[in-house]
Amino acid sequence: MRPKTACLAVGLIAVLAAPLCSQTTGMPPFNAPYRAFQRSEFGGIVSFPGGDGFSVEGVYRYASGNFDVGFRAGMLDPGAGNTRLLLSAEGRSRIITHNSDFPLDGALVAGVGTALASGSGALYTPVGLSLGRRIAIKNSSVTVVPYVQPTAFYTVDGESQLLFTLGFGADARLSPSLDARISAGVGDVHGVSLGLVWVH
Repeated sequence: MRPKTACLAVGLIAVLAAPLCSQTTGMPPFNAPYRAFQRSEFGGIVSFPGGDGFSVEGVYRYASGNFDVGFRAGMLDPGAGNTRLLLSAEGRSRIITHNSDFPLDGALVAGVGTALASGSGALYTPVGLSLGRRIAIKNSSVTVVPYVQPTAFYTVDGESQLLFTLGFGADARLSPSLDARISAGVGDVHGVSLGLVWVH
């Protein structure tokens, strides 16, 4: 993808991002434009979707060339009503490398997920563009990847809708084997996620 095309896509999605929600399982974890691991990673994520209690999910990802695949599974406690089972799978592929004309790296992120409760369920199929850049902290081994991920997704939850969300996040490499992550979705459905993963 050319840098001008990437800018146009980001701008279009941002302008359309009026009815916002979160993504693969209805929770707000987003993705940096590149992976933190060589072979695989595993860990946990705690999310606080706006007005909907909290969720706990386990995450596992593995690499295949420039592509990686991730799986999440966990539970949402909405605070009132049925506890929901959360399941999702997503893929990420690097499609933009920064250069003198465009300062960010980018990846296409797509997936499918569900949030299941007794007698009901929701299906999410997001497609997003993650844009960011790795930053080294001076006099430290810590690196940080701030990023933005505009995302469009088709959801079925009683009725089908095409929705948009704008995610912001940062991944911090604390050590060669430990990564901390924070991300948030903005809009009509708010959400914040905190994660910790071990990378290999």
